[in-house]
Amino acid sequence: MASQDWFEKDFYAILGVPKDADTAAIKKAYRKLAKQYHPDRNADDPSAEQRFKDVGEANAVLSDPQQREEYDAVRSMAGGGARFRAGAGGPAGDAGFEDIFSAFGGGGGGSRVRFSQGGPGGGYAQGGEDINDILAQMFGGAGGAGPRAGGPRGGADPFGGFTSSRGPRPGADVQARTTLAFRDAVEGATVTLSTREGGKVTAKIPAGVRDGQKIRLRGKGAEGDPGAARGDLILTVAVRKHPVFGRSGDDLTVDLPVTFAEAALGATVSVPTLDGTPVRVKVAAGTPSGRVLRLKGRGVQTAKATGDLLAKVQVVVPQRLSDEARHAVETLRDAEGDADPRATLFEQAAT
Repeated sequence: MASQDWFEKDFYAILGVPKDADTAAIKKAYRKLAKQYHPDRNADDPSAEQRFKDVGEANAVLSDPQQREEYDAVRSMAGGGARFRAGAGGPAGDAGFEDIFSAFGGGGGGSRVRFSQGGPGGGYAQGGEDINDILAQMFGGAGGAGPRAGGPRGGADPFGGFTSSRGPRPGADVQARTTLAFRDAVEGATVTLSTREGGKVTAKIPAGVRDGQKIRLRGKGAEGDPGAARGDLILTVAVRKHPVFGRSGDDLTVDLPVTFAEAALGATVSVPTLDGTPVRVKVAAGTPSGRVLRLKGRGVQTAKATGDLLAKVQVVVPQRLSDEARHAVETLRDAEGDADPRATLFEQAAT
């Protein structure tokens, strides 16, 4: 497609999408319109056929990231007041868009000039020339006049101060992964990562990081041009499981085994904590298996909050009983009589 067409056609309007539409929105709009204006459904409508072609052209450009950047660059110039007319065979002074730019492309042939707006170095024409320099030459700015404040180079500024900076490009962001022990993820740690070039990067992991969490480490990415900032390191953290502790948000969890006698009669037992200091907790008489005891402030400590330690009671059933113990359990069973702990369960199941 000729660059002149890019000046004249608003592909976003053709597809009916905003200029910041993402790829999915563009694809959805194209499919809908292509189906609506397909020649098979509009055999006797020449305008529908042209509409179908326009929709296809718009999709071809906007769905390609590189072409879309080039198109946006060209359209941004058109929006600033610059207009070019196709002058094939026309009178002098009506030179076409391609003919004008071919004068700056190294000679004849009318090769197409393409543009890029991809980042801080964007806005250059084919061959590395600044598009503003080329436009300044076209409109008399390349003459002997000295530089003017606000203009691209020298002479009059036909675009009202529209310029494109050649500033140093910052470094790119880098993706990486690391695996931490459970304790290091909770308490925070410093890790050393190896780069593809054989270098080393030291990164501080904040306390409380979760499994699968992404951390942005400023200035730890790739180096940019001289004088420009480095990119960031996007670090995905995997956390190993702990044999005793689990995690629920900022709370730590632990299964707390207690004997039948402790659960039935009540007791004060010790609960382990992640820092290694045991804490005494009271188990009330008649505590069932599965009840959760909350220990305040013994969970994950972050910059925003501190969680708790949740101890889940697990009543341990003895695997072997002495004769005396068996007799005691049988006595308990007889004392309970016909009490059925599953009666409520069956009543609820019947509803």
